[in-house]
Amino acid sequence: MSKMEVKTSLLDNMIGVGDMVLLEPLSEETFIGNLRKRFEHNEIYTYIGSVVISMNPYKSLPIYTADKVEEYRNRNFYELSPHIYALADEAYRSLRDQDKDQCILITGESGAGKTEASKLVMSYVAAVCGKGQEVNKVKEQLLQSNPVLEAFGNAKTVRNDNSSRFGKYMDIEFDFKGDPLGGVISNYLLEKSRVVKQPRGERNFHIFYQLLSGASEDTLKKLKLDRDFSKYNYLSLDSATVNGLDDAANFRTVRNAMQIVGFMEDEVQSVLELVAAVLKLGNIEFKPESRVNGFDESRVKDKNDLKEMCELLGIEQSVLERAFSFRTVEAKMEKVSTTLNVAQAYYARDALAKNLYSRMFSWLVTRINESIKAQSKSRKKVMGVLDIYGFEIFEDNSFEQFIINYCNEKLQQIFIELTLREEQEEYVREGIEWTNIEYFNNAVICDLIENNQNGILAMLDEECLRPGTVTDETFLDKLNTICAEHQHFESRLSKNSKFLTDHSLPHNCFRIQHYAGKVLYKVEGFVDKNNDLLYRDMSQAMYKANHSLMKLLFPEGNPAKVNLKRPPTAGFQFRASVGTLMKNLQTKNPNYIRCIKPNDKKAAQVFTDSLVCHQVRYLGLMENVRVRRAGYAFRQAYEPCLERYKMLCKQTWPHWKGPAREGVEVLLKDLEVPKDEFAYGRSKIFIRNPRTLFFLEERRKQCLEDLATLIQKIYRGWKCRTHFLLLKKSQVVVAAWYRRYAQQKKYQKIKSSSIVVQSFIRGWKARKILRELKYQKRCKEAVTTIAAYWHGTQVRREYRKFFRANAGKKIYAFTIQRIMQKYFLGLKNSMPSMSPIDKSWPARPYMFLEGTHQELRRIFHLWRCKKYRSQFTEEKKAIYEEKLEASEIFKDKKALYPCSVGQPFKGDYLEINKNPKYQKLNSVIDEKVLLADVVNKINRANGKGASRIFLLTKKHFVLADQKTGQVKASVPLPDLSSVSVSTQSDGFFALKLKEGTPSAAKGDFLLSSDRLIEIITKLHRSGTASAEREPINVDISDEFLVQFKQDQVCVKFIQAGPKNGNSVSCKRKNNRLLEVSVPSP
Repeated sequence: MSKMEVKTSLLDNMIGVGDMVLLEPLSEETFIGNLRKRFEHNEIYTYIGSVVISMNPYKSLPIYTADKVEEYRNRNFYELSPHIYALADEAYRSLRDQDKDQCILITGESGAGKTEASKLVMSYVAAVCGKGQEVNKVKEQLLQSNPVLEAFGNAKTVRNDNSSRFGKYMDIEFDFKGDPLGGVISNYLLEKSRVVKQPRGERNFHIFYQLLSGASEDTLKKLKLDRDFSKYNYLSLDSATVNGLDDAANFRTVRNAMQIVGFMEDEVQSVLELVAAVLKLGNIEFKPESRVNGFDESRVKDKNDLKEMCELLGIEQSVLERAFSFRTVEAKMEKVSTTLNVAQAYYARDALAKNLYSRMFSWLVTRINESIKAQSKSRKKVMGVLDIYGFEIFEDNSFEQFIINYCNEKLQQIFIELTLREEQEEYVREGIEWTNIEYFNNAVICDLIENNQNGILAMLDEECLRPGTVTDETFLDKLNTICAEHQHFESRLSKNSKFLTDHSLPHNCFRIQHYAGKVLYKVEGFVDKNNDLLYRDMSQAMYKANHSLMKLLFPEGNPAKVNLKRPPTAGFQFRASVGTLMKNLQTKNPNYIRCIKPNDKKAAQVFTDSLVCHQVRYLGLMENVRVRRAGYAFRQAYEPCLERYKMLCKQTWPHWKGPAREGVEVLLKDLEVPKDEFAYGRSKIFIRNPRTLFFLEERRKQCLEDLATLIQKIYRGWKCRTHFLLLKKSQVVVAAWYRRYAQQKKYQKIKSSSIVVQSFIRGWKARKILRELKYQKRCKEAVTTIAAYWHGTQVRREYRKFFRANAGKKIYAFTIQRIMQKYFLGLKNSMPSMSPIDKSWPARPYMFLEGTHQELRRIFHLWRCKKYRSQFTEEKKAIYEEKLEASEIFKDKKALYPCSVGQPFKGDYLEINKNPKYQKLNSVIDEKVLLADVVNKINRANGKGASRIFLLTKKHFVLADQKTGQVKASVPLPDLSSVSVSTQSDGFFALKLKEGTPSAAKGDFLLSSDRLIEIITKLHRSGTASAEREPINVDISDEFLVQFKQDQVCVKFIQAGPKNGNSVSCKRKNNRLLEVSVPSP
């Protein structure tokens, strides 16, 4: 086994008995006691052989996780504790590996958990089968069909908040790999009477409440509905809301499920319209109206609900209104129209509501089948899941309970037959002698109900078809006449005199002794419910509807296909569908799940013995155990049997090397088990009595305890030895480490002592040598000093006669010479950098050198400036000259100047010669362009600017249109007298022309540019460079005059406030004043 799995068994850690076949002693009390014991420990599943008993816990248990799915996947049925997953896995593996079609029959009464069990089976199969996009889509559609059918077919009852009110059989189809391909759903006997009337404490079908709670306001408006449940007669109010059920959320779930299954949006809308129509139909009420012939005729009281219903279904209101008032009877070639009284009108209304809803439900099942059916036509493997009502015994039992119990009789019959057949086949397969088993055969009860001549259903159909007055009483009389002598039929009015004094048997009832017990049926309503009559006028009215589904739901209403034959009765249809179901089940390998409800309170941890006993009886579980135990109670394959019990024999423990069967034979012989208590099959050992199995289990338990003691002894010895060896090894390691540590410490101590001694000796030697060196140095210095003094004395004595007169001057000159040498050498080593802006200079060493020091500093600065200038090219030199000239003109005068210092003067910003846009303008200008830029020419009328191209050459300045390049003005530079600018940070400047010149005719130019500094500098340089004309004056003032043709205008510059923003604005104040607002810096 992979991953060291521990192989467990059904018998390990068993609470009670996991398989009822092993229960000893077997009685009804011990059976129920075992169920109770397991239920109290949350063990809700118990086996009877291969049958699973499922108790409803009424709470969530952590036994359905993905880990549980993996735990039961591909495991033997009896290998693990009882679980519904074990049965689902066994059925799926038999279908996939052995190519056997399977069916899973789930039975039990309402509230026992049948629907939940079917979901668990389907979810397990979906989890263990293959993966893939298409496979996942099929699995999702199969699983999502459940919420749709539950919404339309389930309702809250006194016993169950989600009770299935119809029987469902689903065939899931698989391919050869075991992957689902699709499915087919069959439905049986929807409880359509619930549509018009619900018992106290119960609800109508879920979809009505879900629609009113969860639909949007827009949807309800389209369906002409209101959220208030109390406005609809078909909805009971005492149980309209259920704790734990969120109808609004469930409605969204149903809508989503219908979309996944494959319903189109218009189909969903059509279904909801039919649901709304049923609600509206229940609100239609009638009143009597007298006619001339003395008969009463029914009339609709309030036609508003009738009108809204007709609008939903697309029916003419008059057609449906007539169908509620008249009934047409056809006989051969004659038609007779009769009026309906109020009671008959209500009957017709309710019959229409029931038929409309039940036919819509059948259409839903058909539509789901179209979506989930397998697309492939190849041979398929099939697994059927049957979720059908259990045996029902109420205080008042009617036609529905009768046919439900008939269905359960048929299921019990096939269960006994298939169980016995399975037992017999296994015995034959294993070579065990088969002995006949006595059991109660309920075929006699089935014959009482379904016999074609004298059966109850046949007599009911005959009574319904008989002309004349037919009532429930005439039907009961017929039963009393024909079935009086039947041993399982009881009636107080029959010829059998023993029931004449039985007061528990009313006169209008009959009693049938079913396999599960006696059931008392009231004949009231049998004939009407079997007829299930819908007037032909109603069918024809529905067929005339424009609604997309009406013609499909009421095909008999087609006037072109009038069928005078009476439709088949409900009993006949159900008997036929049950017969088809039985044939289908007999072709498949059966698997059974028997669901039991522990209490009527829907409460967890509550076990009602009487209720469980009642269900055990009518499910025939005791009978099932007896059939299973009639031969051999327990059987197991040789390999797991030997693996489980091999420790009971020395010859087989711990390993048996021969065949498993021989090992089991040796084991049983050694244990001295009587030979009549077991039998050897081909692949299994069969044990007759559970006592023998429990004997083996008890011996195994004792042996396991002895083995556990032995294992503990060996383990403890091994543990102690291991601990001792570990301590010994640790002691050796600790000692070695300590000795090493001690030696290291000793070595470190010796080493440090040696170093101290060495350092002292070296210090002593060094100090001795130092003293000797110092002594030698002092000696040399003394000798040198003495020699110097001696030499000085000799020199002075020798040259005294020569230098006595000029000695002071010579010594002074020598001293000065030495100081100057030292000064120049020091200055050479501390010279500053060659940058002209470097103002550093070494400090003067002597006061008397102050003049020389400053002069040298000036000479050095001039020299390095010359060196720096010698590196300039002519272009760079011209740029610096322009910058210098700009500084001379504007520095400390114009606030805009500091911003221009870091900006190089490019000159031609428009690239006149290269730009094809200015080709026309370039052809007009034949001189070299010194400056080309875009400026704004200020209009004196409003102070606004117009873009102009400003060109400056050596002899002219030109203004041209920016878009067309057309020259607007060309002024020779000699005609320019001066330029006026403000002191502030604006770009305004005025070019003033000399009076009397041709250019002055149009007046001065008031311009604005961001490059004002560069433009005026270049204008000034061009005037200064020419010797023929006077230099251009630059007037810097916040107020100057500008000549515009004949008028002089004053341009005044003011500081703007914060409200004016950060831009310069020019406004005309009057004819003589232009005011320029400049933002403050």
